Amino acid sequence: MSRIGRAPVTIPEGVTVTVDDHNTVTVKGPKGSISQTLHPSMKISQKDGVLQVERPDDEKETRSLHGLTRALIHNMVIGVTEGFSKQLEINGVGYRASKEGKNLVMNLGFSHQVVVPETEDIQIEVPDANHIVIKGIDKQKVGQFAAEVRKKRPPEPYKGKGIKYDYEHIRRKVGKTGAK
Repeated sequence: MSRIGRAPVTIPEGVTVTVDDHNTVTVKGPKGSISQTLHPSMKISQKDGVLQVERPDDEKETRSLHGLTRALIHNMVIGVTEGFSKQLEINGVGYRASKEGKNLVMNLGFSHQVVVPETEDIQIEVPDANHIVIKGIDKQKVGQFAAEVRKKRPPEPYKGKGIKYDYEHIRRKVGKTGAK
């Protein structure tokens, strides 16, 4: 039995969860609303403020879908109550970011500025010139957007210049030794 799949999802106050016939789960809370269609073989039951996910058999595919379904529902509940965020750090001489209206404008050593527009379900904050905070209620969209911003200038191993996650450690390489 999946340890993650059999754990119940508790629904906090102020959050409503509805499950329709086609396993479409809609979660509404103080930060917004998320809806997602899950695999039809999973049985999602709700009673007394607790969601329980059950699987029909012990096939390999349904065992893996069991934990996945429970994790997706749990992430939706956390997203509408607390939200998710990713912190990015910019390293390099002259590298900086700023927010102009709804756009993230970055100077990354190119001959032009890199402009990334904010979407309707992603908020961008720039606390200072070397840090970017990406927030939203959908964990998948926040992670994907942060990965796309990081991809504009990934960190390089020789000087460590580029955009990296705040928890990321860049393995440094030794450069050329030069002539004697």
